[in-house]
Amino acid sequence: MTQIECDVLVVGSGAGGLSAACTAAHHGLDVIVTEKEPFFGGTTAYSAGVIWIPVNGHAVRAGLDDSRAAALRYLEAEIGPHLDRAKAAAFVAHGAEMLAFLEQHTEARYLLMDNWSDYHPDRPGASQGGRSLLPEPYDGRRLGARFRELRPPLPTMMLFGGMSVSRDDIPHLLNATRSPVSAWHVSRLLARYAMDRMRYPRGTRITNGNALVARLAKSLFERDVPLWISAPAVKLLVEDDAVRGAIVERSGEAIEVRCRRGVVLASGGFPRNDALRARYYPHVAAGKRHVPLAPPGNTGDGARLAREAGGMFQAEADQPAAWTPVSLVPRPDGSVQPYPHFIDRCKPGYIVVDRRGRRFANEADSYHDFVPRMIEACREDPDVETYLVTDHRAIRRYGIGVVPPAPMPLAPHLRSGYLVSAGSPEALAAALGVDAQGFARTLEAYNAHAARGEDPEFGKGSNAYHRFGGDPTHGPNPNLAPIVMPPFYAVRLVPSDLGTFIGLSTDARARVLDVNERPIAGLYAVGNDMASVMGGTYPGAGITLGPAMTFGYIAGRHLAGVDA
Repeated sequence: MTQIECDVLVVGSGAGGLSAACTAAHHGLDVIVTEKEPFFGGTTAYSAGVIWIPVNGHAVRAGLDDSRAAALRYLEAEIGPHLDRAKAAAFVAHGAEMLAFLEQHTEARYLLMDNWSDYHPDRPGASQGGRSLLPEPYDGRRLGARFRELRPPLPTMMLFGGMSVSRDDIPHLLNATRSPVSAWHVSRLLARYAMDRMRYPRGTRITNGNALVARLAKSLFERDVPLWISAPAVKLLVEDDAVRGAIVERSGEAIEVRCRRGVVLASGGFPRNDALRARYYPHVAAGKRHVPLAPPGNTGDGARLAREAGGMFQAEADQPAAWTPVSLVPRPDGSVQPYPHFIDRCKPGYIVVDRRGRRFANEADSYHDFVPRMIEACREDPDVETYLVTDHRAIRRYGIGVVPPAPMPLAPHLRSGYLVSAGSPEALAAALGVDAQGFARTLEAYNAHAARGEDPEFGKGSNAYHRFGGDPTHGPNPNLAPIVMPPFYAVRLVPSDLGTFIGLSTDARARVLDVNERPIAGLYAVGNDMASVMGGTYPGAGITLGPAMTFGYIAGRHLAGVDA
């Protein structure tokens, strides 16, 4: 068996693993990153790339009011009995430091979202904006030949089969026919994309999590840090109660990677492990459908490797995963591709109903809050399926799911069956298999109040987070409009997840703990391999990647002997 030596082996190539690798390499350590899949980037490459970092330097320079104490108060209010105070304090203490380090010593660059509030902005310590940051777009051509190894975004999240768009592009896309500035912005995107497709399989202007991964990976490549793809770690090497490396399979060969400092597990949790989902996701245990969004390789390798080495798995949490509703987009080969509904539920002129035609939740609540209410609404049903409903005015203004707004056509989505349409509410209910009388009552009550900008049943539009996802040009409530203009439309929503929250028990330095809650020498876990510092709650945009990168930074410093 071939034997290779290094200081640090990082298992997984998402933001958490790459942050650990960048930090360790900056401090002079010899690092190898190994990735199971044929693409690098992990779940991060699918994500928006947003990070939640209290008191970050961007917010401080913008003069926004925040403090570590306020952030901890908010986490206490959010996480409650599942709060690990030591880990939460470490995250809040080192998050801004991590971001400053990466922006100084790597190509990572972030944009402040000063109006993106925390998801429960009325709780103690919550921020009305400034803790969530979005990656700057990146030129994928800078990766050279390795651009083709970067995991593309979900197909449903790109336009025209390969054009990436960021959150900042969306207002321009929605207003391209109304604003000369937006028309110019969109025309530039389209021209760049057209040129790219002459030479590349997709657009090279990359955004969101793709841009974040590319920036961190480029920084590693410039330091000559190896990043192996199609190279799973299959076993940890344990000697004298310490992890000394791992067996990695690469190009049909088993390689013994001996590590002088340690191994960082960052393999993305277990959202693609059928057995573990059935064990830990209650609706799956009840035999109901779940459609994962994560890459196929996220099958729990980190947890398996660590448990074989004596690591403890922590299953106690408010929720086992980060939930989101998705619709299922038919593809030419007969398969379906999930599309996550983050934004359209918030727009004016949309409601979600169950089989009885009833609204059951505030559609502008966060995706993580929304799915448990979906599941509860369908508790007596054979499956979890709800319906996002709108009318002709709203769909042509905002689109729905993968259906773009005007002037793009609706016909392809109607033909595929993704989009259901009917000339009246009664006919739409019949087409969906929804109780027509219940739906008519719901629509009548909703419309009467929505015309006045009110939602007495669920309070849609009542806080800063709701309004952030709405239409600021629409009044009196940016989240509410009557649904009255035929034809009427709907797409079906089912539960999905962005990744797992439960995972390996770790301490404030990202070291994996054994069953006696003692650190295992030489073994660290970050990202979705570690039990979330958020305790299964979802306080704001970026609460997965923010801690993943922060604990990756902490792990990298600790491996290098720098006190973190």
